[in-house]
Amino acid sequence: MPPKQPPYPNKRFIEKHINLGYTRSEKASVSLIFNNKGNSMNLKASGHKSGHLVLPGERLGVIEEFIPDSGTYVKDGVIYSKIVGRALMDLLSKRVSVYPLISGTPVPKVSAIVVGQVGHAQSDNVLVRIFKLGSKKLSGVFTGVLHVSDVRERYVKSMTDVCKPGDIIRAKVISDKNQVYHLSTNDKSLGVIYAFCSRCASLLELKRYEMQCPKCGNVEKRKTALDYGKGEI
Repeated sequence: MPPKQPPYPNKRFIEKHINLGYTRSEKASVSLIFNNKGNSMNLKASGHKSGHLVLPGERLGVIEEFIPDSGTYVKDGVIYSKIVGRALMDLLSKRVSVYPLISGTPVPKVSAIVVGQVGHAQSDNVLVRIFKLGSKKLSGVFTGVLHVSDVRERYVKSMTDVCKPGDIIRAKVISDKNQVYHLSTNDKSLGVIYAFCSRCASLLELKRYEMQCPKCGNVEKRKTALDYGKGEI
């Protein structure tokens, strides 16, 4: 059973932690969260999106929505943060966790290039589990969504011609609204860098404008990056 935590941090706690390696913007975030309503945390100010700075006692969600993971505790069905850190909400596994805040810890931002694995897929969008930011591997898991309208400039009918579950893709973060990272592959350097056969799971080979499985001969379509099959994971 996790140790009992106060519902909200007090001013002494914030003053004690505000200089522990925070950047100037992070210090401002802590001060804003506290000063907004005295000792009462304003959930709208602190936010609930993945990657946001949270403090001990800050509400993250309810057990009907998420499974509590490391750095959290549950009280009366509500999930709270146990530590100062970054809230990570994995929409694929429905887990919420808080990673300790360390100065310099990479977090995806708008315009960043990320690498992730395609998870749940629909005809108009796919969820992507982001595990790499630029050349740096992330300590936690972030969730992104790639919509069919952000794949390329010309019209794309369905995401089934773009990528499939299990594929590894490189994309650009274009927005962080709605608690997830919205992605785009609208560039020659972006798209699928490793694709797997939907029949036998073998690595697909790029044959001009289509993908072919060397094992079973299955032919599929993908929106590939220029360096398909050569990018590091």
